[in-house]
Amino acid sequence: MKLFINGKIMTLDQNNSIFEAMAVEDGLIKALGTTKDILKLIKDDTIIYDLAGKSVLPAFNDSHMHLLEYAFTLSRVDLSKAKSIQDIIDYMKAYIEQNAIPEGILVEGYGWNQDYFIGESKFPTRDDLDRISKTHPIIITRACVHACVVNSRVLEIEGIDSKTKQVEGGVFEIKDDRCTGIFRENAMSMIKKVYPPVTKEVIKENILKAQPFLIQQGIVSVQTDDFGCVENYEDVIQCFRELDMEGKLKIRIYEQCLLKTKENLIDYLQKGYHKEKGTSHFKLGPLKILGDGSLGARTALLRNPYKDAPDTQGIAIYEKDYLLEYMRLAHDSGMQIAIHAIGDQMMELALDCFHQITNDNPRQNHRHGIVHCQITDKELLDRFRTWHILAYIQPIFLHYDLHIVADRVGEELASTSYNFKTLYDNGVITAIGSDCPVEPFHTMNNLYCAVNRKDLEGYPKEGFYPEQKLSIQEALRGYTNYGAYASFEEEKKGSLEVGKYADMIILNEDILSINPMSIKDVKILKTYIDGIEFIN
Repeated sequence: MKLFINGKIMTLDQNNSIFEAMAVEDGLIKALGTTKDILKLIKDDTIIYDLAGKSVLPAFNDSHMHLLEYAFTLSRVDLSKAKSIQDIIDYMKAYIEQNAIPEGILVEGYGWNQDYFIGESKFPTRDDLDRISKTHPIIITRACVHACVVNSRVLEIEGIDSKTKQVEGGVFEIKDDRCTGIFRENAMSMIKKVYPPVTKEVIKENILKAQPFLIQQGIVSVQTDDFGCVENYEDVIQCFRELDMEGKLKIRIYEQCLLKTKENLIDYLQKGYHKEKGTSHFKLGPLKILGDGSLGARTALLRNPYKDAPDTQGIAIYEKDYLLEYMRLAHDSGMQIAIHAIGDQMMELALDCFHQITNDNPRQNHRHGIVHCQITDKELLDRFRTWHILAYIQPIFLHYDLHIVADRVGEELASTSYNFKTLYDNGVITAIGSDCPVEPFHTMNNLYCAVNRKDLEGYPKEGFYPEQKLSIQEALRGYTNYGAYASFEEEKKGSLEVGKYADMIILNEDILSINPMSIKDVKILKTYIDGIEFIN
């Protein structure tokens, strides 16, 4: 048994109870109370931890990210600090030279955002990337992961030119009867031949490589979309299972299963994966559907044309009839559904489909949800409550999006977008995540944005539509309780209560009482999983 005494244990239970001490046995919380009461539980083998007044919270649950994709970025060129196309060229060239990358070997960059460029805010093209190398295949993926640019060598290998047929739900750009190298949404899937095979050994290595970084951020539970990173989704399932059986999977995984077609879903269902209960560290979760694109790349599906690009309304990945039957198949099979929807038209389409499938086949406690929930109006916000739809939100998106949203969709629609407080007050389960690697999974930055509605530099002074600020208690609940609810695990985790997993973090500050602007500076000193300590 382990006893944690003389602390401030913020349970985040329904009453927001705070205790001085806690007892942990066999990975579960056995008791909570005063230090005096908990010390009465001492046994011969008891280990006592003196918290010395420090604050304890339930460990975080990232409700939506891409664990494997993040792990892969660790071996790519980080372009997130690029302030121009020339910066991209310089960073990529330096990486090739410093690492002596042989000709013909693929070199990837990630994380660039043209809105951060000083001067002209435009996408790079194949011609720009040809200045890096014409003998290395070069691919650079935008921060949102909904667009990429390739050089001429990639186009040659893939056999793509101006006469190549466009794919449904995506587009590659043609200008002056020539492919520019810019690919958006499903068109990115046309780039296949240049990638080395992703073996099961590579998958497992990358999971293990990413795991410590999550634990350092106090993230113990992860709801992750990984199937899109590999050719065969079953490889991902097998790798997580093997790591779990070997005792190497320390974090708790709830896989958001991206099965891109009805045929893929039928295969999954016929193999019975949707009926498996999983373990405490690996479970198969909802059908993940990619509905539209991103706001930054102007591929999020809007009802009206973009204010700053009136020639487009974004991209719908699926036609409505197909999407409806796709979702119906999952719902009727008993699966949970989590659909990526950013634009207001995509949000409306998703909510329409949810209404129809749940009305035709009522099912209690389906816990279907929409991932991102960015561009909304009052009617859409109300429909979340009416149809009991979960909202998977990413407050960290405000760091960038508050600077562009009015330009993209106009002031009126911007005022009703990213309305986290309205959703929360309406009783909607608002589970917080990061969408990493689109944004880093830095938990304190995410909480800071939820509570302050400012970018990480403190702009704007009063906050972006400050009436939509969450309290720190509300934000913490979204990052713990509500994430557990989204994975049907609220009886086991998400708060520090008797009988639940001893998954917790120790902070260097009392996050409930500090100035909200200081939240991003709070440090996580230790993370515990099943009561086992990980020192950060």
